[in-house]
Amino acid sequence: MSPPPRLILASTSRYRKELLGRFGVPFEAHAPEVQEQARSGELPMDRARRLALEKAQAVAMRFPEALVIGSDQVAAASDGVLDKPGDAANARAQLGRLSGSSASFYTACAVLCRAAHLHLAHLDTTQVRVRVLTQAEIERYVEREAPYDCAGGFKAESLGITLFESIESADPTALIGLPLIWLAAALRAAGYLLP
Repeated sequence: MSPPPRLILASTSRYRKELLGRFGVPFEAHAPEVQEQARSGELPMDRARRLALEKAQAVAMRFPEALVIGSDQVAAASDGVLDKPGDAANARAQLGRLSGSSASFYTACAVLCRAAHLHLAHLDTTQVRVRVLTQAEIERYVEREAPYDCAGGFKAESLGITLFESIESADPTALIGLPLIWLAAALRAAGYLLP
């Protein structure tokens, strides 16, 4: 049995690196250098799918023998897309918008190997219901966790969990940024021994 191909994560996200690291499989991470702007009229789920594929393709062009993982997440509430807030003011504003309402998090993943003509893709949808938050709770949360690089303005894997009424998902890791249940199956199909 031949060894599986070199594994590359097409991402600079520390969250995705930490998630993929759970598998205990050696991998590299390379920046995909893809523009992430939305296209006119593009639905959030379609944007996530497109960007995951574009990221994987960009890195697979440089490493055609490798198995490349691309992923992207787009969050949307009833009043539009929730991008990464970038700073405290935007994080507070996003959490204020989400207070007492729901949001959908679309996490797409693409696995490509150009040499093996392998192309797998997946989309996970997670529904998050945020409890009614006071301004003081929002202030305390943003000050303690500084979730500026997280869509929606929270980190569900840590203190952000206190903000919710419920989370509905087939894969809890998808909300953090990489759907590990699906990805484990995709990697097993490509010859990786998990576990």
